[in-house]
Amino acid sequence: MGGSGGELRYEISQNAYIKLVLHSLKHKTSAVNGVFVGSSCDDGVQIIDSVPLFHNHLGLLPPLEISLIMIEEYYSARGLGIVGYFHANERSDDVELGNVAKNIGDHIYRYFPQAAILLLDNKKLEALPKGKDGLPVMQLYTRDASKNWKLAGSDVGCRLTTKEPAANAVLLDYISSKKWEDVVDFDDHLDDITKDWLNPELFK
Repeated sequence: MGGSGGELRYEISQNAYIKLVLHSLKHKTSAVNGVFVGSSCDDGVQIIDSVPLFHNHLGLLPPLEISLIMIEEYYSARGLGIVGYFHANERSDDVELGNVAKNIGDHIYRYFPQAAILLLDNKKLEALPKGKDGLPVMQLYTRDASKNWKLAGSDVGCRLTTKEPAANAVLLDYISSKKWEDVVDFDDHLDDITKDWLNPELFK
C-alpha cells in the first residue's frame, strides 16, 4: 500500500456509489448506512460494489452482525471483502461523524486496516443539478495514527474519485426517475426475505 494511511486513494465504481446515495434518498428523514465491498490495490482501495444496510435502529448489533456475516460470505467467494462504511445522517444539515458510524467503522477497520468511512454530504448532493462537479457527494474519513477518524482535507478530490467520470450525471438521471424507490436494504430483507439485498435488478 502506498505510504501511510493518510495517502491512500479510494476509487469507487459508479454502481457502488449511486446505490448508496439512492438508499439515503429513499429514507430522507432517517439516518441510513451501508458498506462498501472491494479490494486493496497498489496505492489504495478499489470499491467495486456496495450493500445498503439499515434505515431503522442503525446501532443494533444483532442485525448488523448478521448482515456483515452474510455480506462477507457472499463476496469472499468472489475474492472481495468489506473495505469501508457509508453513513448518511438523519438531518440533512448534520455534517458530523457520529458514534454509531465511528463504532461500525472501527469494527470494519479491525478486519481491513485501509478501511474508510464515507459520509453523505447533503450540500454537495443538493448542488448537483446546478454544478458540473464530478466529485463524489461524500466526505472521506480515514483513521489517523492515534486511531481517530479524521476528515480528509482539501486533497479529498484526488483521494476519493469515482471510477466513471460521468457518475454524477447518471445519478441525476436516476434521481429524476425516482430510481431510489427500487433500492432494497437489509431492513427490507429481514422483514421480507424475498427482497434481495444484492439489488440485482437495480441497474438493469
